[in-house]
Amino acid sequence: MAGRIDEIARERFGFRALRPGQREAIEAVLAGRDTVAILATGSGKTAIYQIAGQLLDGATVVVSPLISLQRDQVQGERDAAVVNSTISAGAREAVFAEAEDGELEYVLLAPEQLAKPQVQARLAEARVSLLVVDEAHCVSEWGHDFRPDYLGLDEAVERLGRPTVLALTATAAPPVRDDVVALLGLRDPVVVVRGFDRPNIRLEVEAFHDPARKRRALLDAAAEAEGAGIVYVATRRAAEAVADALAARGVRAAAYHGGLGARRRNAVQAAFMEAGDLDVVVATTAFGMGVDKPDVRWVFHHDVSASLDAYWQEVGRAGRDGRPARARLFYRPEDLGLRRFFAGGGVDRAALERVARALAAAGGPGGPAAVHAALGLSRTRLATAVHRLERAGFAEVGGDGLVRALGGPDAIGAAVEEAARAEADRHAFDRSRVEMMRAYAEERRGCRRAFVLGYFGEAYDPPCGACDRCDAGLGEDDPATPEAAGFAVGERVAHGTWGEGTVGRIEGDQLTVVFDAVGYKTLDAGLVAQRGLLRRAGAPNPSAPPTPTTSSRAGSSARRASR
Repeated sequence: MAGRIDEIARERFGFRALRPGQREAIEAVLAGRDTVAILATGSGKTAIYQIAGQLLDGATVVVSPLISLQRDQVQGERDAAVVNSTISAGAREAVFAEAEDGELEYVLLAPEQLAKPQVQARLAEARVSLLVVDEAHCVSEWGHDFRPDYLGLDEAVERLGRPTVLALTATAAPPVRDDVVALLGLRDPVVVVRGFDRPNIRLEVEAFHDPARKRRALLDAAAEAEGAGIVYVATRRAAEAVADALAARGVRAAAYHGGLGARRRNAVQAAFMEAGDLDVVVATTAFGMGVDKPDVRWVFHHDVSASLDAYWQEVGRAGRDGRPARARLFYRPEDLGLRRFFAGGGVDRAALERVARALAAAGGPGGPAAVHAALGLSRTRLATAVHRLERAGFAEVGGDGLVRALGGPDAIGAAVEEAARAEADRHAFDRSRVEMMRAYAEERRGCRRAFVLGYFGEAYDPPCGACDRCDAGLGEDDPATPEAAGFAVGERVAHGTWGEGTVGRIEGDQLTVVFDAVGYKTLDAGLVAQRGLLRRAGAPNPSAPPTPTTSSRAGSSARRASR
C-alpha cells in the first residue's frame, strides 16, 4: 500500500515526496480509522483526502465552508464537483447522478447543504467511503471560527452509512481537538499532529500609542515591502482607508471585506492570487480560508487578531513556498478594546428565553425559519440559541432539520439557566484568548515563537533566530522549561474552581493552562506547588472544593453523543 500511495501522489498529483504527517494520516484513513490531522498551514492537508480517495472504493464527500475554497479545491480535477447555492437544481441533480454512477470521486459541499435530508439521501446512494471535514476547528464552539452549521455533521455521518471520517485543520489547541472528536462522534480516532511551527516566517511586533503614528508606520512598511503581501485590519472602514492610502502611494492594493459584493470579492481575490494584478490585499478576516498563494512574502496586522489561533492561521498565509517571509504586528494596547467587545457578543439570556418559549408554545417540530420569522433574531443568533438549548437538553434538532422542545413551560427556567451559563463560559473563554493575544504582543522576556508554540501545547527550545526578541538577545535568557510545579506541557490537569484543562505553556516560573470551561489562565508555579492548586486530571483531591457543575465542553459533548 505504501507503494500505491507514492504512485498516486507522484503520477496523479505530481508530488515528489509526501510531507511529514501526510502519510500517517493517509494510512490511517485507508485502514478505516477515523482521523484528525492537524498540520501547519501550507503543509498539504488537501493531499491527504485526494490520495486516500483514489485508493478507496466509493465517493469522497468533502465538507468545505467557503464557496471560493470549494472552487479552488476542485480546479483541474476531472472527477470532482461542487454542490452549493450557486448552481442550479439541474446541475445539482447531475452531480448526484454522476456520484451514484461512480463517475465522481469527490463531491464538495457546504455544511448547510449536507444538513438537508434530501442531499443526505442522494449522497447515501453514492456509497460514500470517506467524509472529510475541512477547517474542522469550525465544529468547535471553542475554536476561533465556530460555525453553527457544522453542528449536525455527526448525524449526517450516520445517515451516509457511517463512512470513515477525516477532520482537517491547521490550528487546533488541545481543547478544540477534544471538541472536534466529540462533536463529530469520531470512534477511537488517530490524531496526527505535525507541528505548528513555520520556521521560515520571521515574527515581529512594533508597539505604538498614537494611532496616527501606527497607521503611518504600517503604510511605510507595506509600501517598502517587496513581493506580494496581505494587511489584516479589524473593520471594513479600515480596509478601505488603508487600501486607498496605499494606492495613493503607487502600490497596487485593494480592499477585501464582507461588505463588498460577491463579484467584487472574487475579482480582488483572482487579481491577487491568479492574475498577479495586485500586490497587496487589505482585508478583514473575510479574506481567510482557502487563500493558498505560495509566494506571499509578508503579512502585516494593522490590528490585533481575536486570538493567537486566528493570528497564526493568518500569518501562515505567508511563505508557503518555504522561502523567507515576515509577519509583523503593529500593536496598540487600546486596540484590544474592540476585540474584547467582540468577545462579549453572542446570544443573551433574554433571547435564549424567547427561543425556548417559542419552541415550547409550538407544541411540535418546526423549522428554524419559522422561529426566525416570529422572533426576528439573526440566523447566527438563532442557531446559537438552539444549539445552547439543545445542549441543555431542552430542544432537539431532528434529521429533517426541524426543531422541537423536549420540555414544557415548567422546564424553561432551568434550561435557560444552563444555556446562559454555557454562553457565559464561552465569553470568558473568548476573553481569555484576547488576553493571550495581548501577552504575545507585549512579550518582553523571551522568544515569540516559543510563546506561540507553547500556546498550542508544543514545547520549543529557543532561541529561534527568527523573531525580534531573539534578535535582541532575549530568546536565550529564558530557555524552555520542560516542567514546572511537577507538570509538563500537554499534560491534563484539574483545578478546584476552574475544572479540567491542559498545560499549554511553561515559561520560567509561570504555567499557562487552558481550562475547558473558562479558557487561558497564567499561574505562578511556586504558588501552584505550595498550595496544591493543580492536580493531574482524574486524581482525587479531597481537600479542594468540588468543581462547580457547569455546562462544560465534556458534559455537553457527552449529552450530544448520547443522542
